[in-house]
Amino acid sequence: MKRKIALIAFGGNAILPAKQKGLQTEQMNNARKAARLMIHIVKKGFDLIIVHGNGPQVGNLLIQMEEAINKIPPFSLEVCDAMTEGSIGFMLEKALINELRKSSLDKEVATLVTQVVVDKEDPAFENPSKPIGPFYSQYRAQMLIREKNWTMIEDAGRGFRQVVPSPRPIDVVPKRILRDLVHQGRIVIAAGGGGIPVVINGRGLFEGVEAVIDKDYAAGLIAREAEAELFIILTNVHQVSLNFGTPDETPLDRITVDEAQAYYDAGHFPPGSMGPKILAAIEYIRAGGKEVIITSANYFKAALIDRSGTKIVA
Repeated sequence: MKRKIALIAFGGNAILPAKQKGLQTEQMNNARKAARLMIHIVKKGFDLIIVHGNGPQVGNLLIQMEEAINKIPPFSLEVCDAMTEGSIGFMLEKALINELRKSSLDKEVATLVTQVVVDKEDPAFENPSKPIGPFYSQYRAQMLIREKNWTMIEDAGRGFRQVVPSPRPIDVVPKRILRDLVHQGRIVIAAGGGGIPVVINGRGLFEGVEAVIDKDYAAGLIAREAEAELFIILTNVHQVSLNFGTPDETPLDRITVDEAQAYYDAGHFPPGSMGPKILAAIEYIRAGGKEVIITSANYFKAALIDRSGTKIVA
């Protein structure tokens, strides 16, 4: 019998909200809240893949490294991605195992530190646009431009920040292990923060690059590779809307993939917010996926029973 697989994607701010201090105890508690939500999918008979963001966490790690620059050599962004994949994965994994035990569910959980392949010719490399890490003085920014060949921008009078490219993911490593684990009934946490970006160099070898991969695109790619029949994207609104934030705002309950494409082409979903989520949903459905649910954590349980959220179907 074919297994029912669901993939759920949510941002790093679910574990580290902006209003909190970022204490370890706070993040552990937030991981427990996230785990309680995800257990509802397991109880509905789905095997589960989890993809989380890491924006706040990797940003804080880069700040820590800059503050300790005279004592400890810093790591590059892709290594920081790996570090936060491991730390957030541990928090979620432990929380999930405990919630499974409370519910008398016999399932194992595995965290995969995941590399995600991008095309070294992706146009994004010619236009770095994602600000990351700390704010620097002009003097320090000029030094980093000379020493590391970074691209820096001035950020609203607050200082200078590094900007990195955001290329589209084209492959996942190790995808066969990921697919085997979930098809054997394991809960898999993978591609945290969109995964660790790597390119294939001229010798056919993997090489890490400083870049940010959108977690929704990575999640959609994994959902296709694992043949998931349900793709859930948690965001900060409970429904997708047309004309968002205007008097003509219109919430969407259920739309087809063609309608989603038409609304996207009409400019309803900006690149910096809902756009990547809608595009990831469109690519997933057109590759054979059955259903996408976009909603918020507070409305998640209602969305699973068609009482909230936006559904995108073939």
